[in-house]
Amino acid sequence: MSLPTIESIYRYPVKGLSPEQLHHAALTPGRPIAGDRMYAIENGPSGFDPAEPRYYPKARFLMLMKNERLAGLDTQYNDVTNTLTVRLNGKDAAVGDLSTVAGREDIESFFAGYCADELRGAPKVLQAPGHSFSDVAAKVVSIINLASVSAVENAVGQPVDPLRFRGNLFVSGWPAWREFDLVGKEISIADTKLKVTKRIVRCAATNVEPHTGIRDLHIPETIMQAFGHMDCGVYAEVIHGGDIKPGDELHEPKELL
Repeated sequence: MSLPTIESIYRYPVKGLSPEQLHHAALTPGRPIAGDRMYAIENGPSGFDPAEPRYYPKARFLMLMKNERLAGLDTQYNDVTNTLTVRLNGKDAAVGDLSTVAGREDIESFFAGYCADELRGAPKVLQAPGHSFSDVAAKVVSIINLASVSAVENAVGQPVDPLRFRGNLFVSGWPAWREFDLVGKEISIADTKLKVTKRIVRCAATNVEPHTGIRDLHIPETIMQAFGHMDCGVYAEVIHGGDIKPGDELHEPKELL
């Protein structure tokens, strides 16, 4: 029997903005994938202090659950230059070096106009060394079972792009909902080990088509009606670090095999 396999790896440099597909990823114990949600755009005063960064609910930032128009943007982040490029309708709409005040102001100015009617105050690019603006306080990696996405797709009755679930690791070769059996257990990928910590409860962000920004489906409600829960995917904490890449096999605990 073939083992489950990593099909693709993604990170999301700016919370709520475009995914970035990775050819490989270095996992570090107790950390998310490097560069994942390292920036967020504050929607009015959030209380976030870069000198003492801590978890805040996603509602304090621009995010897809409430700001679906974000999906209509194509954004790219360059690690070397710290530059974020925002494209709208195929054209550059804003470019800014997020390591500089002037660069952040260029990006903030764009979002002040683009999201004007959804803002509670001036938008502000936030960042703190080592901090991730995840939806949960724990430093985790999210894992999406592609067979579970297919089960959701069948329940919805139309195609469902897996990127609606904004996962880090997309896995093929599991049966639907197999990931839930792994909660509380350790798995290994290449030389790494991860402990699966909890199921991911889905919100209205999954209703937004990730390329057009159109809110066209009712994913959480459909999952609840069809399966009796609102979950898809799991969070896992990195226990032992190392490099992973698409094509790597995922090994489960022996007692589950």
